[in-house]
This record gives sequence, structure tokens and C-alpha cells, in this order.
Amino acid sequence: MSATQAASDEVLIARIAQGDRLAMQVLYGRHHVRVYRFGLRLVRDEQVAEDLISEVFLDVWRQAGKFEGRSAVSTWLLAITRFKALSSLRRRKDAELDDEAANAIEDTSDDPETVVQKKDTGDTLRKCLRGLSAEHREIVDLVYYHEKSVEDVAEIVGIPENTVKTRLFYARKKLAELLKAAGVERGWP
Repeated sequence: MSATQAASDEVLIARIAQGDRLAMQVLYGRHHVRVYRFGLRLVRDEQVAEDLISEVFLDVWRQAGKFEGRSAVSTWLLAITRFKALSSLRRRKDAELDDEAANAIEDTSDDPETVVQKKDTGDTLRKCLRGLSAEHREIVDLVYYHEKSVEDVAEIVGIPENTVKTRLFYARKKLAELLKAAGVERGWP
């Protein structure tokens, strides 16, 4: 995300705090896919993830005036999403907290063989990610799929930055072991 977009997100939040519906539509259009995907990985249920989008942006509408700007708007949105998702999972006693990695995005410029190789590697990666603890999967998801900094992840998850670094270190180490055991060498086709 560019600095211009981050600054404009803050302007949108300020306008939303004043009741500007158009600003809300723009913010929603800019971030709803990211919120949905992150929520889906946490709750593993498309309908619940759809409901999360509504809850998150309703909270934004109601709480925009309380946004302090200590983090990026996207970080704030993901923190709200995480809180809502975890609350949802607590309400659904039968559901287990098991994050699923994002589906591989097919690159149409690749030849069919490369596409198949990527899909197979992606499937293997997702299986290996399931071998990580929930805490490690969450950190990997935020850092690599949502491109969040250690500082942002610490704020979203509510843990110290050094704990994020430690979890990320052990998650990478364990993931490398799992991938090697699955026959995947470093790199991507």
C-alpha cells in the first residue's frame, strides 16, 4: 500500500466519523476483499466470513471517530476482523481454530506445466501450513499473505514484537522441515 493510499485511508476515516456515506463506500471498496480473505482463513466458513465483513465495516462506521491513527487503517481493519473472527469461533463451540492458507492465484501468463507445478506446490504448502500451530499459522498469514510488518502484526494479535519475531522464526523453521519432508525444495516453479 502506498503512503498516499494510507494517508487517504485516514482521510476517509475522518470523513466517515462525520457521517460521510460515500467515504464509507470507498473504504469498503478498497478493503473488503482483504478483510474477507483474512476472516475466511480464521473461521474457515464462507458465510461466517461474509458476516464478518458486515460486522467489521459496521464497527468502522460506528467507531471511526475513535480511530487514533497509531497504525495504518488496514492494520486497524484486520485487528477488528481478528477480534470478530475469534469471537465468532468462541460462539461456535464445535468449530476449531485452524487457519487455512490462501488459494494459489493462477498466473495466466504461465504455461500449463508451470501452472500445474505451482498448484501442486501450493497444495503441498497449504498442507504443510496446517502442520504449524494456530499461533504460527496466524503470524505467517499476516506477514506473508497480508504483508504486514512485525510491528503491525504485534498490534493486530496483541503480543510483543519480540514474540512475533520468535514465532515467525520457529514457524519458518518448522515449515522448512515440513516442506523438505514433503519433497519440496526451496523456490517456486
